[in-house]
Amino acid sequence: MTAMDDVILRVQNLDKSFFGVPVLRNVGFDLRRGTVLGLVGENGSGKSTTMNILGGLHQKDSGRIELDGKEIAPQTSRDAQALGIAFIHQELSLFPNLSIEENLFLDHFPRLSGRLPFINRRRMRERAKAALALVDLDISPGTPVSRLPQGERQLVEIVKALSREARLIIFDEPTTSLTARESERLFDIIERLRSQGMSIIYISHILGDVMRLCDDIVVLRDGQVMTAEPRADMQIERMITLMVGRTIDHLFPERATEPDRSKAALSVRGLSQPGVVKNITFDLHQGEVLGVSGLMGSGRSELARIIFGLDGYASGEIIVNGAKLSPRSPRHAMEHGLAFLTEDRRGEGLMMEASIRDNIMLPSLPEHASPFLQFVRRTELGDLARGMAEKMRVNTRSLDTAAVRTLSGGNQQKVVIAKWLLRRPSIFILDEPTRGIDVGAKYEVYKIINQLVAEGAAVLFISSEIEELIGMTDRIMVMGRGELRGFHDRAGYQREALLRAALWD
Repeated sequence: MTAMDDVILRVQNLDKSFFGVPVLRNVGFDLRRGTVLGLVGENGSGKSTTMNILGGLHQKDSGRIELDGKEIAPQTSRDAQALGIAFIHQELSLFPNLSIEENLFLDHFPRLSGRLPFINRRRMRERAKAALALVDLDISPGTPVSRLPQGERQLVEIVKALSREARLIIFDEPTTSLTARESERLFDIIERLRSQGMSIIYISHILGDVMRLCDDIVVLRDGQVMTAEPRADMQIERMITLMVGRTIDHLFPERATEPDRSKAALSVRGLSQPGVVKNITFDLHQGEVLGVSGLMGSGRSELARIIFGLDGYASGEIIVNGAKLSPRSPRHAMEHGLAFLTEDRRGEGLMMEASIRDNIMLPSLPEHASPFLQFVRRTELGDLARGMAEKMRVNTRSLDTAAVRTLSGGNQQKVVIAKWLLRRPSIFILDEPTRGIDVGAKYEVYKIINQLVAEGAAVLFISSEIEELIGMTDRIMVMGRGELRGFHDRAGYQREALLRAALWD
């Protein structure tokens, strides 16, 4: 153990069970004052449960937690905030219909005077400006959060924590919604906070970022600490082995098949929508993984939504296996074999209060209904959903009853993938399919993608991770400001060239 005067947080012998199932067993580690501690592990390893106990969302069964040498046991998130613990969750907790300043001070608005319930708007604006300056976010505090891109919303969430004068900040997958440029901005902020004496716990599945940022690293597996040691003594390969209990020889599995360039599964011709995309033309071939790269706001996700029929377009054509798709008709797209995995799994990809089984079954209901009365064959479809959940390594212990909202972010993403796989579509549009998924599960998703294209499916693969695109795709299409900026073939991939194309204005 580290000398107590250097430790701001000490966790000892932490145990926690849910419904008799142990999820934490004898977890212990130290966070040194003014350092960044990396916490890594597969989905279900206990990371979120441990942090939720620190954040007051769960209570420990046994063990001891000390903050600045004093034992603590926060019962609510408000208790944790009062202790100076700020928790920035993977899924943002902002209200899009409120302004930035209203989100920052939602539960502690500055008052005018006395007991009157009137907000001091001038003081709130001044304090909000000062807080935004901490992360170099030059934007009016009165701006509605709904107008902000996802990356700036993430920074507002960080500002929200800093405005509460926290002495310990927990970052849970903070870069999942950020572009490479915005991630660098975040890393600069974390470095600045550390230099100012802030203590930080950093949770991420991007192990390169963990090695770059953290002073110490704790690896969890199956609710137990596998190791807790200085970053200087750790290598990524060993970290992966400790996390998954086995070695992964390659981050990206080899593919045995090549795309059939003579057959276009999807053709987009002159697709334009003012202010969104302009004159987009490309072919996606059978058996091909076509990557889409670009900065946030480049039009990648907007293009995916238009192709699937969620959003409209002013001109152009979308052709699937020779048939022209109707605009703004997801049903027509699905009937022609398209599937769309959205980047916003909570808002658009899942019914958060419904069960895991019902979410997986949802897109396949028409195919498993009786011809005339349309009664759903629930037993048949339920068995298929369970098999798909097991294939994706989703926890199926309570498949029929557990709400999807109770799952970790990574397991929620697996449910989204499983529901589309059950339909066996011929064209997949995957928008950030591995966001928030651990390294072992990523490898499984990559293998599934390879299996799909080996069977003749075509995949449009949108990702903010250039290494992922280089490792998984046959070609990469770079977008910027709603326009195509070029195509890059696998044989000539160069990371610098891809970045240059995306950053070029």
